[in-house]
Amino acid sequence: MRQRPQVRRWLLLLVALGALLTIGFYTVTETSHLTHSHALTGADWAGYAVCHRITERSFSINGRQFPLCARCTGMYLGVSLVFIALFLSGRMRWSELPPLPILLVLLGFIGVMGIDGVNSYSHFFPNAPHLYEPRNWLRLLTGMGTGLAMGVFTFPALAQTLWRQPVWRAPVGNFRELTGLLAAAGTAVLLLLSNQPAILYVLALVSTAGLLLVLTAINAVFLLILLKRDGKMVKWSETAVPLLISFILTIIELSAVSITRFNLTGTMTGFPGL
Repeated sequence: MRQRPQVRRWLLLLVALGALLTIGFYTVTETSHLTHSHALTGADWAGYAVCHRITERSFSINGRQFPLCARCTGMYLGVSLVFIALFLSGRMRWSELPPLPILLVLLGFIGVMGIDGVNSYSHFFPNAPHLYEPRNWLRLLTGMGTGLAMGVFTFPALAQTLWRQPVWRAPVGNFRELTGLLAAAGTAVLLLLSNQPAILYVLALVSTAGLLLVLTAINAVFLLILLKRDGKMVKWSETAVPLLISFILTIIELSAVSITRFNLTGTMTGFPGL
C-alpha cells in the first residue's frame, strides 16, 4: 500500500515530462514556433527579474536564448530537482535541515559558485586578475550545486511553516541521499550539454519552474508567519489557498521587477553597454 502513492507520483512525473517533450518537439521543428513560444516568452519575463540574461553567458535553443543565464539555469534547475525528488519520495512534510557534515558540503557548493562568480565577473575588466577562463558549463555546474543547497534549505522551512505535525527528519539525511541528488544533477547537466533542442526546451522551462517554486515557498513562509497561520495545516487541501496566494504574489513581484527594469534599460538581454 505504501508504494502506490509513489507509483502515482512517478506516473504523474512521466506524463508531465512526456507532455513537455511532445510540446518541445513541436516547438523546435520551426524557428518561428520557437521564437513565438508563449511558454518561453513568459519564462523570459520571469527570468529577466532575477538574471542579467547576458547572451554570451547563456545557453540557447537553435539560436534562441534561454530564459536564464547558464548560472541561473543551473541554480533553479537544482531547486526543481530537489522539489521533484522530495515529492517522489513522499517527504513533503520532512522539516529538518540536514546533518552538519551535509550542511557543510552544501555551503561549500555555494562557496564554489561564489568563487566562480567573482572570477567570471572580473572578466568585465580586462586588467583585473582572474584565476581561469570562464565557461558556461562551469557556470551551469556551480549554479547547480547552489541550487541543490537552496532547495534543501527552502523545503524544510516551508514544511515547518505549513504543517501542524511536520515530520521531524531531514529530507536529505545522509551522504547516500545526497549522492542520489548529485547523480540526478549530473544527469541534468549532461542532458543540457547534449544540445538536443527538445530536451533544452524542457530544461529551460523546468529551470524557470524552479525559480517560481523557490519564490513561492519563500512568499508562503513569510505570508503564513505574518498572518499567524503558520503550523496550522493538516491536509493538503488546506494548503491550496495560501500556496496559490503566494504563487500570485510571486508572479506580481517578478512582473513588477521585469517591467521596471525594461523601462529603465530598454533591453531584455544583458545591460546597456555590456
